[in-house]
Amino acid sequence: MVSISNPLTHKGPAAERILKAAKLLFAGSGFENTSTISIARMAQTSESQLIKHFGSKEGLLEAIFEDGWNHIAEAFGALEYIPAPSAKLQALVGLILSKLEEDEQLKQLFLLEGRRIRKEGRMVLMTKGFLGLVHTADRLLKEMRDLGQLRSDLHIEGIRSALIGMMEGLLRDRMLTGRIPYSASYTAEDIRKLFLHVLHSFSSSPELSGHAKPA
Repeated sequence: MVSISNPLTHKGPAAERILKAAKLLFAGSGFENTSTISIARMAQTSESQLIKHFGSKEGLLEAIFEDGWNHIAEAFGALEYIPAPSAKLQALVGLILSKLEEDEQLKQLFLLEGRRIRKEGRMVLMTKGFLGLVHTADRLLKEMRDLGQLRSDLHIEGIRSALIGMMEGLLRDRMLTGRIPYSASYTAEDIRKLFLHVLHSFSSSPELSGHAKPA
């Protein structure tokens, strides 16, 4: 079962302090190991205020995700000035990578906590912000197919899931390097290049809207 998040309204200085404290503690100690009492204590407020604004610890994590995706989505408007859908898709990836590089805590929570099954294994939580990204990717892939730039024998949603899954895996492995005995020393620029290569493999032509096949 999938639940689409709809976080409670969180406005005011107390709510902002709670969000900031929870983000820091979730990233540092993990979601499961962080208590609402410790969050409230760091935020210099009460546990009742946390419940009032966010409903639960899960609601607080959802609010962090939603705020993060909303911050990223604020820059999506610039994509409309890019004419080719393939170039828009590549710019979208570059935008998300740069935003996540700016916020290490948010990146860690997205990659390690974002898809985890919660509530006794019955529910996976997704935010409206993430689903907005999925919708944007699907729309751009459909535009590419309509222009004859994408293979017609492959399901658009399958292509999207493959691209998003690859990005998440690359980012997660890179983030874990240095924390565990695992090597993933590639850079954000390497990730962009890999994305372009994989996107090209779904193409129906040697070129993607004027972008030559990567060497």
